[in-house]
Amino acid sequence: MLIDALEVSVVIVALPPISTSLGLTPLTVQWLMGGFALGFAALLLLGTPLATRFGRRPLYLGALTVFTLASLAGGLTNDPTLLVITRVLKGICAALTAPTGLAIITTTYREGPERRRAISLYSFFGAIGFTTGLLLSGALTSLNWHLTFLATAPAALLLLCLAARTIPRDPHHTTSPPPAPPRPPHHLLTNGPLIRSATGAATLNGTYLSLLVLTAFYLQTTWHWTPWHTALAFLPACTPLAAAALRTGPMVARFGAPRLIALGATAPLAGYLLALAATPAHSYTADLLPTMALVGIGFVLSFTALNLHAGSALPPTDRPAATALYQTAVQLGAVLLPTATAALLTAGLAGHPPGTPGTTDAYRPPLVLITTAATVSLAIALWGLHASKTAHHTPVEAQTE
Repeated sequence: MLIDALEVSVVIVALPPISTSLGLTPLTVQWLMGGFALGFAALLLLGTPLATRFGRRPLYLGALTVFTLASLAGGLTNDPTLLVITRVLKGICAALTAPTGLAIITTTYREGPERRRAISLYSFFGAIGFTTGLLLSGALTSLNWHLTFLATAPAALLLLCLAARTIPRDPHHTTSPPPAPPRPPHHLLTNGPLIRSATGAATLNGTYLSLLVLTAFYLQTTWHWTPWHTALAFLPACTPLAAAALRTGPMVARFGAPRLIALGATAPLAGYLLALAATPAHSYTADLLPTMALVGIGFVLSFTALNLHAGSALPPTDRPAATALYQTAVQLGAVLLPTATAALLTAGLAGHPPGTPGTTDAYRPPLVLITTAATVSLAIALWGLHASKTAHHTPVEAQTE
């Protein structure tokens, strides 16, 4: 989880320098981030069936090996096409390790407090990975942007060595028939809590990454900030979740997932509205910091709640497929919204040399898109809150935490 989250964030701050170095538009260069999410989303639904067919341990170790090699290849090339291909390939590897990692946890640790602690730590390392990726990106991009692609290779290699020693071998049942194919997730598309949670998580993730990409270009091309200062500017948006991740489970048990999801959708929307009112921004403290902080608060309130609520109304047999469907939606949000945001920014910057008045005006349409998506997310969250009150349903996650 740490490696996957780090891989998403480690390129964000580097996008403007890479764009300048290789002569790429914001729309083209954002595929270095979006390509990872695309590969992740494309194969995520197949992760669990493949693990069942080939074994969790071989699949996990094989994916980590390919991930390491792709990191090395990406860090040693200047070819934009090859860079994007390595990112897609690493996303595919992440799609194999993410559900397999969860499956290993759920089968190794006993149900109850032991497993909940394991999953809480799993989520905690995701938040730590994202924050670490931003800081690495800021530090390494200042030296050479190629280093941002190489940075995850030693971490993945270390994880591969540890995994080879600690992951239990899959039992072999030579006389047993092959496992039945997994139940298709089509029937899950009518499950209200799952679909609302997946949509909310996709929007939360997509608008968040879109804001960071947009702000990275603004700070480095308009204000001429260094990559390191840009990374520090993003900390208020990611450190709150890292600090609170281990406490979010009890918070959901106390207040209920639907209420926290609604509050978690309100905070980022307020931040985007503030940023839109302050565009073009003139001061980080007055114009950008409040937005970063509110987005970070939104993740604290709703990230765990969305994960828990997605499968709260489903039987245990449906939860693996529901988890894959939920994670696929999250990754699609990281593909679609940043791509649309970068397309609007590219169109707005066309014909405007850096530093001219037109460049600051180009940031308003993408921010309008982000704000609109966050508004839709809040409407869906309020719909879910109303539905939960109408049904007088006590969330399963509140009973088990």
